[in-house]
Amino acid sequence: MVDWHTVRTERTVLVIVHNTTAATRLFDILPLFATDPRIQTVFTCPGSSAFTAGTHEYLAKAGIEVLPWETALRMPADLAISASYGGGLHDVAAPLMVVPHGMGYNKYLESEGRGGVFGLSGEWLTHDGRVVPSVIVLSHEEQLDRLIRACPEAAANAIVAGDPCFDRMLASLPLRESYRQAFGLEPGQRLIVVSSTWGDASLFGSDPELVRRLAATLDLDGYRLAVALHPNITAHHSPWQVRIWLEDCRRAGVLVLPDEQWWGAALVAADLTVGDHGSVSFYSAALGLPLLLAAAPENAVAPDSPIAGLLAAAPRLGADPRRQIDEAIKDHDPATLAAITGLTTSLPGGSNRTLSDAIYRRLRLRSPGEPETRALPIPEADIPEPRAHLVRIRSWGDHAEATRFPAVALREPGRAPRYTHLVVDTREPSARLLDLADIVVHDHPRDARRWVGETLRSLTGCSLAVARDGDTWLAGDGDGFLVRLSDLTGPAPVFAAALQGHPGGAEIRVELGGTLRTATVTVLR
Repeated sequence: MVDWHTVRTERTVLVIVHNTTAATRLFDILPLFATDPRIQTVFTCPGSSAFTAGTHEYLAKAGIEVLPWETALRMPADLAISASYGGGLHDVAAPLMVVPHGMGYNKYLESEGRGGVFGLSGEWLTHDGRVVPSVIVLSHEEQLDRLIRACPEAAANAIVAGDPCFDRMLASLPLRESYRQAFGLEPGQRLIVVSSTWGDASLFGSDPELVRRLAATLDLDGYRLAVALHPNITAHHSPWQVRIWLEDCRRAGVLVLPDEQWWGAALVAADLTVGDHGSVSFYSAALGLPLLLAAAPENAVAPDSPIAGLLAAAPRLGADPRRQIDEAIKDHDPATLAAITGLTTSLPGGSNRTLSDAIYRRLRLRSPGEPETRALPIPEADIPEPRAHLVRIRSWGDHAEATRFPAVALREPGRAPRYTHLVVDTREPSARLLDLADIVVHDHPRDARRWVGETLRSLTGCSLAVARDGDTWLAGDGDGFLVRLSDLTGPAPVFAAALQGHPGGAEIRVELGGTLRTATVTVLR
């Protein structure tokens, strides 16, 4: 008889994936056993989560085939692992291990007729008087104390195994500069991560315009904004809808992180987080970053949970975010929140060893050796550049200082920066901005000189037209003045804006983002 199996595995692990968020946490621990050729790993989705949308597609991108739930229940397995509760977990015949899919267990959740603290209350842990998980993984001893109070019959099944997600961030800290460069940060530029969990009380749910307002406030060369949204937001509203809602932010140079990726790398690279009651905010504080809360719904979390302590202690984002961000970074002392952030894990750097031992003990297999902790991958990010921005030039003799702001600042009545030039790229879709432009830029014309002349005739309100011409740039005005900019060490529109106050000479010197930028000027007519 023919045996069609290529590898003769000895054990089977069933991985139960409720949604994309749970999948990302499961991927943190899969390398602990899935690389072992003695173990076959199979996947299924119970379909019980309100945020299942996109889960199958996410797994398919990783090359994972998903078994139908009913098929998986009939399949013999030696261990099942989940990163969430809900659905028919009580129907799983194999011993079940449940790991957290956030920073411990903090939130209240009313779903499927159940309530209480998600992952700690008896309503989530038991079925017909029986504790469902064989192994309840906790990240800190304080969670065990709360479990004993909330569901004492489940305490015997609990293990404190640390936090593998946080351990990966800790292991990635030596690569901070690598992540910063991957996110397009220049020396001295500050990365501000805006993080939102899901729900109407979250940062994005309660104030979806906050990111745009922050972009309008922070200058482009001093700061870069990155937005990390909980995957449940996209699962509920659709990727298209969320992308359209954030389109103005992308056009303003905001880096919108893929919702299931890169947020950990962004925290390692960041200088400050603006957040809410989600796990990302807590992790950022635990990494020692300053945190400003834009939403803090204390009734959404258990009052004795670590996140409740963070919401009570962390400062709120106020009416002057630029000043507050600068002061928070300058005056930050991680020790201020250390008593709270120390509740992230009882085993910093040691979660993989404890989890691996627990998994192999359940599988009745000898452990293959010391498990490794994997640093977070370096993102291959497509860095957005604003297609329309405001340039303010201050000149002193032959020296100028430039400050750039996204054009979305024009939508903030009374708060837009004064004495600026509006620079608009030809790829900017807003006809209104193009009509208002002081400087129009084209970085790929076929004939730069002809484009400059024709554009100035078409856009009568435009002062300068600037076009790439090979390795140089041409800049011209409506009076026939035309110069060539070469040997640029900064953005061409900045040098073009500085031309109007330039005293003459063969070089323009502009300080931008604290760095001196230069260009050679050749007058053509």
